[in-house]
Amino acid sequence: MTSRVTNRRTVLLAAAALTTGCGSDGGGDAGTASSAPATPAAPTGTGTPAETGTPAPTSTAASPAGEALAKTTDIPVGGGTVFKEAKVVVTQPTAGEFKAFSAICTHQSCLVNKVADGTIDCPCHGSRFRVADGSVAKGPATRPLPAERINVSGDSITLA
Repeated sequence: MTSRVTNRRTVLLAAAALTTGCGSDGGGDAGTASSAPATPAAPTGTGTPAETGTPAPTSTAASPAGEALAKTTDIPVGGGTVFKEAKVVVTQPTAGEFKAFSAICTHQSCLVNKVADGTIDCPCHGSRFRVADGSVAKGPATRPLPAERINVSGDSITLA
């Protein structure tokens, strides 16, 4: 019979992996994030999860200013669409009124994954934000989603 010794580094890495993204909101934008290669933004629809509980990547290279995100007809009235690669959620609270917010939850930096029933939802800890203004509808998040700048020209929506 052989015994296996686990080194300290392995134990520490495993502990860090288990605790990443968990904890209370201490007021900062805590959380560990990983970088992902930039790819063109693709909408994730209103009911299909974009991510399932993983912290949002920190890269800001995807969807540079001026790049088309969607057509206005792609954004449902009273709802919205998450663009996970661009880390932006675009909503249409009322017909013809378009808003954009960061898709990174203010609680623990997870990527929101859907827009449903008038809220932008985060899968990590259940925070929900209102589509009209990004304000907190349900915690644990205590801060609203930051607004993002978009341009709506004709039927095209682009990052500003």
